[in-house]
Amino acid sequence: MEVVILSDTEAIGAVAADAVGALLTRKPTAVLGLATGSSPLAIYDELARRCSAGQISFARARGFTLDEYVGLSADHPQRYRNVIDAELVSRVDFASEAVRGPDGLATDIPAACTAYEAAIAAAGGVDLQLLGIGTDGHIGFNEPGSSLASRTRIKTLTLQTRTDNARFFGGDRDAVPTHCVTQGLGTIMAARHVMLIATGRAKAEAVHHLVEGAVSAMWPATILQHHPHVTVLLDADAARRLQLVDYYRETYRGKPDWQDL
Repeated sequence: MEVVILSDTEAIGAVAADAVGALLTRKPTAVLGLATGSSPLAIYDELARRCSAGQISFARARGFTLDEYVGLSADHPQRYRNVIDAELVSRVDFASEAVRGPDGLATDIPAACTAYEAAIAAAGGVDLQLLGIGTDGHIGFNEPGSSLASRTRIKTLTLQTRTDNARFFGGDRDAVPTHCVTQGLGTIMAARHVMLIATGRAKAEAVHHLVEGAVSAMWPATILQHHPHVTVLLDADAARRLQLVDYYRETYRGKPDWQDL
């Protein structure tokens, strides 16, 4: 696990966009795992800017989103399919139907989850998965107590997650759905490269457990300690509880020029 501590969200966006751009250069048909929420917004802004400038292209790439609320109408602005369209897909040159998300409106949700796993496998698996992290350590919507080997499935959201996400629903926690469909921890772990972004003091405890804590279902993101290629991009506030913060800074400063993220 490589921990990179940067000055602000703009710096994080630039470094992450460099990694996405390098992947698309060497593999134009790359499969990207796309997260929603506030964490990746600076990345999507930078990717859109570079695509507009002709520096990168998504024309042959594919994307799979992490999760989806269950029961939100197809036109609801907070439906994650609509969110990712607004934040990234509509701003770059993905081909039509190149980005797919879990179906939160399926009449047979278990069958839809199985089909989603099959679609990811048929695409060759995810090359680069972008992630945020919840204050309770969830990634995707894999809440505390999730199986570390789980695959795409329906989950009940915790009160903490619904409270955290109320800001997207006009501050009304009761408007946040109680259920979601999410890629499982096992699904996420199958990606070849995982890049997790965390900013702000509210994420500091979760980041501490992620990087330096014990692997535990109570802090689901800690399963990433077992992944062979994880990059964690942080600002100083999110890194404030790390014991080895000086070492992480020194390591990144001394990184060889030839070594990518």
